[in-house]
Amino acid sequence: MSAERSIVASDGTAIGYRQSGSGPGLVLLHGAMQSAASFTDLGAALADRFTVLIPDRRGRGLSGPFRPDHCMATEIDDLGRLLAETGAQDVFALSAGAVVAMHTALVNPAISRLALYEPPLEVGAIQPRYWAASYEAALAKGNLPAAFAAALKGTGDDEIMTRLPAPVLTSFFAMMMRLRPNAAVGNGPPLATLIPTVHYDIELIAETAGDLDRFRRLSTKTLLLGGDRSQGYLTAALDALVKILPNAARVELKGAGHIAADNEGDPARVAVELRRFFA
Repeated sequence: MSAERSIVASDGTAIGYRQSGSGPGLVLLHGAMQSAASFTDLGAALADRFTVLIPDRRGRGLSGPFRPDHCMATEIDDLGRLLAETGAQDVFALSAGAVVAMHTALVNPAISRLALYEPPLEVGAIQPRYWAASYEAALAKGNLPAAFAAALKGTGDDEIMTRLPAPVLTSFFAMMMRLRPNAAVGNGPPLATLIPTVHYDIELIAETAGDLDRFRRLSTKTLLLGGDRSQGYLTAALDALVKILPNAARVELKGAGHIAADNEGDPARVAVELRRFFA
């Protein structure tokens, strides 16, 4: 059973998190189109060994809204506050959350070990935001189903759903959201709440794009995780990072995709790797 708690960020925004288990503190930081609820199963699989702390990043669940000046510095401060108030030193992070965790570790020595699942980094000409223009155009028109379709096709694994034409996906999501307008993702926020938050993660990736060499000074012990069903740009980022990070190891999960850590993925498998790394 998890307890709901909160801290206050530097700008006064409440950052809520779920806490369970006992032992050394381990933060689980979610990615885009997710909330703390997305890691319910992963947290449960780790709670016998760790005090598991799963924050809702801004705009979701237990946390306050985005502010107009939201940027990477905001995310770094939010995670740093959680680490300082809980004493946690280990962080697992997925996707855009992994980008936040990496930049936090660059400036905050409180993180002693870092496990990253497929951060969407730009590597040379490889562009993880190739789908962002379609998403932003749909979001600007208030067309949430089309925005969701663009995000899914841009970040989803190579499977039947992502191979469908965007108009087909848009029609499907429109019907789904019309029939169940308040349908939650797991036991977290509804899709209508989560879809607009992707904009802010796109902005974070754009803000920090380029210059992977900055991570050569990230001496934190790091585990790089990924699946062999994920999109090529995610694999390329891990290929680059394992060569750049001075203290990193890489594990590929066969048959897994980008959201393996999510309740809808294979969290038990991810938990095995995290228990081994953070032991």
